[in-house]
Amino acid sequence: MTTPNELPFQIVQFYATAPYSCSYLPEKTARSQVATPSHLINDDVYADLVKKGFRRSGLFTYRPYCDKCQACIPLRLDAQGYKATRSQRRAWSKHKNLQVRILKLGFNPDHYAMYLRYQTLRHTGGGMDEDSTEQYTQFLQQSSVNTRLIEFREPRPNGEPGVLKMVSIVDILRDCLSAVYTFYEPEANTSYGTYNVMWQIEEAKRLNIPYVYLGYWIEESPKMNYKADFKPQQRLMQGEWLNFYFT
Repeated sequence: MTTPNELPFQIVQFYATAPYSCSYLPEKTARSQVATPSHLINDDVYADLVKKGFRRSGLFTYRPYCDKCQACIPLRLDAQGYKATRSQRRAWSKHKNLQVRILKLGFNPDHYAMYLRYQTLRHTGGGMDEDSTEQYTQFLQQSSVNTRLIEFREPRPNGEPGVLKMVSIVDILRDCLSAVYTFYEPEANTSYGTYNVMWQIEEAKRLNIPYVYLGYWIEESPKMNYKADFKPQQRLMQGEWLNFYFT
């Protein structure tokens, strides 16, 4: 195990995994650098790790550590300076009536059933469409930091929560919201994903938090294209967060 010299703490150790098949770029292999032990990665430590390009999956905190590839670029949005595009404004208008509830982490059968539908129709063959309840729980229901489950439902006429449409797992840290994972009802003619990112930006503004982290952006991956549509944004390149404004 090693401790990277550039990180501003000494309590966490790091190791590199063996190569495995890349989830985003076919025919490529990947490696990760993993931070351990998980029980010492609290809000403050994880906030520092996120700034260095780390992400988490359950209690597993990692960043890409590939031998011959740097395609995975950490990306964060400037919440306070965000300007919506015309298509993003349409997405907001289409779904702004969804009823939002901010909950603690916990297993819900309705959430799990929608997660499986989402994986089956949106990410067939990726392996996650066959996740068991145990795998789902390890991936999304375990956290050692300040995490919230955001539930989006259609409201009933009496104002009570109605049909479930989307669930988002979000870490709320001292200077950022970090999007862990979002899944939604795979319906045609909807813009749930775009609306969800916009909701997180608005929540960051409400909490006076400067950044929303969207994980990694890969130029060659069509699944990641939507991330480039949000501006202004910053990308972590060679250890420095660089501004990308676009026109």
